[in-house]
Parts: sequence; C-alpha cells; structure tokens
Amino acid sequence: MYRLYNQNSGEHVYTANVFERESVAAAGWIYEGVAWVSPAISGEPVYRLYNANAGDHHYTISAGERDTLVAVGWTYEGVGWLSDSRQGTAVYRQYNPNALTGAHNFTTSQNENLSLCKLGWRGEGVAWYGLK
Repeated sequence: MYRLYNQNSGEHVYTANVFERESVAAAGWIYEGVAWVSPAISGEPVYRLYNANAGDHHYTISAGERDTLVAVGWTYEGVGWLSDSRQGTAVYRQYNPNALTGAHNFTTSQNENLSLCKLGWRGEGVAWYGLK
C-alpha cells in the first residue's frame, strides 16, 4: 500500500495501484513510501470513499460506515484493498476534529499514532490489518 500526502490540503491518499500512485505524485502529492503490505487474498475488504465537496478520501472496513457516508453524499469507489484476516500488523486510525480535509490518518506506526493523539487528533483504534 502506497501513501501520498497533499501538503496543501493535509490529506493522505492510500492506494495499491502503481499507476494511481504515479499519477497522484505527478500532480504534486508527496510520495511517502510503502505504508503497509496488504494481502492478495482475504475475506475482509477495505472500502474506499470520496467526498467531492471536500476533496477527501476515507477508508473503512465497516459496511455500515460505508453506507452511512454514501447516504450523505460520499461516492463509493469500491474495495481499495484487503485487510489481513489473521490480524498481522495493526493499521491505526486517527481523526482530526479540526480538519476540513485530511481528517483521517492511517498508520502502522504506534509512535505516529501517539504523536498525532498528543497534538489533538482522536485515536480511533485499529482500522484494519496489514501483513506482518
């Protein structure tokens, strides 16, 4: 899974697609490297959504959260990748209540998770799992 950052909006985008990674980087996003490794086969999809009004992406394994966001205008973009059903490496989710875009961050780093929480982000626990 590739992680890119938009320093103008504060948003991170996560993608498994090399073409998308290259296109987003060519548009000025900063490529931050591989964020985690997603399994090729698993029964746990991670849903990808987009809010065109905010210019923001969101990712969740919850079908209920996906459906709630779609009901309020988010576009469902399909399954972005898969979560490791064996729960190898935790991917933590943080929420910035002060951000209009880039309100969520996802990381495997406990240090990044704790650092953001100390800055006022809300730790939302484990979002999904990557491979060990």
